[in-house]
Amino acid sequence: MITFLHGKLVEALPTTVTVEVHGVGYEVLIPLSSFDRLPAVGAEVHLLTHLAVREDAHVLYGFMSAAERDLFRLLIHTVSGIGPKLALNVLSGTSVTGFRAAVAAADVKALSSISGVGKKTAERIVVELKDKLGAFGSGVALAGPGAKGASPSDTKLNDASLALTALGFKPVDAHEAVRAALAVLGEAASVEQLVRACLKKGA
Repeated sequence: MITFLHGKLVEALPTTVTVEVHGVGYEVLIPLSSFDRLPAVGAEVHLLTHLAVREDAHVLYGFMSAAERDLFRLLIHTVSGIGPKLALNVLSGTSVTGFRAAVAAADVKALSSISGVGKKTAERIVVELKDKLGAFGSGVALAGPGAKGASPSDTKLNDASLALTALGFKPVDAHEAVRAALAVLGEAASVEQLVRACLKKGA
């Protein structure tokens, strides 16, 4: 498995980049969300990757953030009918934060506005991801449609909740545990401190 590429950005198109690593050029498919954050051609770039192995090809998908790659993998591994191409469309059509908020609010209309995502696919996304993303998206959804993004507190809450989920907590339980820890430790607490406090309480 190729988990990341670090090298020189040789070519950058909205959907594809070429990265040279020790004399080897890797073609990588990317979403528009990652294209917007690429450095200038010729500069060093660090891409997180996902390798999809098919009968006729090995295809690399690249992302500028772990959140993008995590969502990409969640979509292709969890939602029936969504493959890598459609998962890239989702990331190109909305931000990770916006996607989580839409799932949390069961906003089928917003999800179906993404290129390639029809109403039925949007409904499947809500049903199949609600329990996995609902708790993380709720903090963003509460900020309202006019908000520019999650507050530092919401981001910290989501990051700690994701860490606990990776450690075996149910999403809703993780969200509640982090909220409780945040109330005790205060806004100055780091993600690591919040996670440790939750694990200690649950031990």
